[in-house]
Amino acid sequence: MLSALLVDRIDAILPQTQCGKCGYPGCRPYAMAIAAGEADINRCPPGGEEGIRELADLLGVTFKPFGADVVLKPPAVAFIDENLCIGCTLCQQACPVDAISGASKLMHTIIVQLCTGCELCVAPCPVDCISMLPQKLPTRDKKHGFANAARERYQFRLERIERDKREKAERLAQKEQAAAKPVAAPQTDAQALIQAALERAKAQAAAVKPQNTEHLTPAQQAQIAEIEARRAKAKK
Repeated sequence: MLSALLVDRIDAILPQTQCGKCGYPGCRPYAMAIAAGEADINRCPPGGEEGIRELADLLGVTFKPFGADVVLKPPAVAFIDENLCIGCTLCQQACPVDAISGASKLMHTIIVQLCTGCELCVAPCPVDCISMLPQKLPTRDKKHGFANAARERYQFRLERIERDKREKAERLAQKEQAAAKPVAAPQTDAQALIQAALERAKAQAAAVKPQNTEHLTPAQQAQIAEIEARRAKAKK
């Protein structure tokens, strides 16, 4: 059974660039593969040889240098040429730690203090306006502090993406549910007028009753009775 504690300790050593250069989709998956014995400790170029030594000490294994297929680069941060940026947002979508500020069709810029140098924003850019600028190598304490902050931003981004997916699915379900409800056919104007006329006729018929019948002569009473009889016959 994979030890969650061991995975956490390995993940704490990794630089949290989430660059995928180790062959895994992020630092945590790589840490899990190392803990499971499925991956070597020398697959993280951003961690450098110092990272390999820390992993070797943690796991009690022999130091293993990088292979010939691994390209080592100095620490760097991304830079966007503002004169070329078209505001397509593709770099924002690729950044795993939300280190790019900007909006659709507006100029984008790198938040240098947050950039992990993963280079994932470079390839998607359709106008090649992103380059990597070398940075000073941080001390070990600063490196781990920066990695911890980057991990938190990465987790926050993943949670935000999942929340957006859920909310989008809920809105879609609500629309589909509303569309499925039967809608009563509205009455036409002609139907409404006819119905209103019938209601008025019924009300008028109910209101027409003989008044002051106690003072009528027998002849008048006979006449009223005859009228009522004809009216009742007409209603049949």
